[in-house]
Amino acid sequence: MACWRRNDAARSGVAGCLRVAFVVMITLAVSACGGRPKGVMAPVAYAEADTAGSVVEMLVATSRAPSGDPATLFSGERSAVPYLTGVAVSIPSDEHRTPGTVQWPKKLPANPETEFAVVRVDELPSPGGGRVWFERHRHDGHVMIFVHGFNNRYEDAVFRFAQIVHDSGANVAPILFTWPSRAKLFDYNYDKESTNYSRTMLETALRTVAKEEDVTTVTVLAHSMGTWLTMEALRQMAIRDGHVASKIKNVILASPDIDVDVFARQFTELGAERPNFTIFVSQDDKALALSRFISGDVQRLGAINPADEPYRTQLERAGITVVDLTTVKTEDGLNHGKFAESPEIVQLIGKRLVTGQTLTDSDVSLGEGITAVVAGTAGGIGKVAATTVTAPIDIVTNPQTTRTSKTPSDLDAILLSDPRQ
Repeated sequence: MACWRRNDAARSGVAGCLRVAFVVMITLAVSACGGRPKGVMAPVAYAEADTAGSVVEMLVATSRAPSGDPATLFSGERSAVPYLTGVAVSIPSDEHRTPGTVQWPKKLPANPETEFAVVRVDELPSPGGGRVWFERHRHDGHVMIFVHGFNNRYEDAVFRFAQIVHDSGANVAPILFTWPSRAKLFDYNYDKESTNYSRTMLETALRTVAKEEDVTTVTVLAHSMGTWLTMEALRQMAIRDGHVASKIKNVILASPDIDVDVFARQFTELGAERPNFTIFVSQDDKALALSRFISGDVQRLGAINPADEPYRTQLERAGITVVDLTTVKTEDGLNHGKFAESPEIVQLIGKRLVTGQTLTDSDVSLGEGITAVVAGTAGGIGKVAATTVTAPIDIVTNPQTTRTSKTPSDLDAILLSDPRQ
């Protein structure tokens, strides 16, 4: 009977923490989005000579259903067919904004001189429209594909990606893949199922881009729940084709909302010829803390301490670069979007990781307090080294379930087996 009381108390404690976490998230989200106008996708009049800002042009592929409203373009509902759109976003000069921030319009129409503003929208035919768009935006053959996270409207994803491309200085053709999110905190499960619904569309998009003759390298940048979608699409590609497309050189997972055990399985099933992986983590990520409660109290990949065992050994063995952003301070109250809101980190993405450059202690400073575990070496401020490690990861284990026995578990055996057998 005492055991049952202890179990009931534990369950009550978790439920209580979950309720508190929900209250915290709702409070922060409301305060962050309060007063933000909706429906910013209708283009505004814009003359580039009138401002000192710049324009980011992106190709947007989506599995969302059209909204029927030019001010929003697409809803949070699911579409059985993909849609392609060319979108141009004007970004004000640094005189009117701080790098790492999105200057949302205070009212509509937006003022391009001081706010982010959509200045052009082109509906593109599918198939064929994407190829025409790319021919006009080659950027030396480098492509960056961004996959957003939970609780994002179409316009949220467009403006955030425009900010990342602009602030990173990346010489890339930007492609946004946006999936059906209802952008409501209590629709977490709907959003998660929408990622599963969209993985074949993303896989097709990745394969199509990689087949283009003029494309030389593809970098996939995914955030939060979008990292699950990305890993599943890459995993499907590897199982279907026997490998991940060779032009997909770099995969960057920011605040990944993935069960660590599941990530180990996904990573292993990509096969021996994997892209380079970089993961941005933060132990103070409140959104991932909530996700952990919802998901059976299993650690989320984006909240691990990469210096702790068994993570450090397994990440080193896999050759995965992990950058710990726990000490980085941004305006994000949830600590969930540091990769985009820290000017140093977003520039690291654009100037080095997108082009596949190795982080070395001779020419990279990550900033005070930022640490990295890079393919075999744990280091401190700007003290990182990289080597190529080809041995596959066998398991990134939850510390609470680490086995001390020398006999491999069933999960170990599954992870080490050939997924195509």
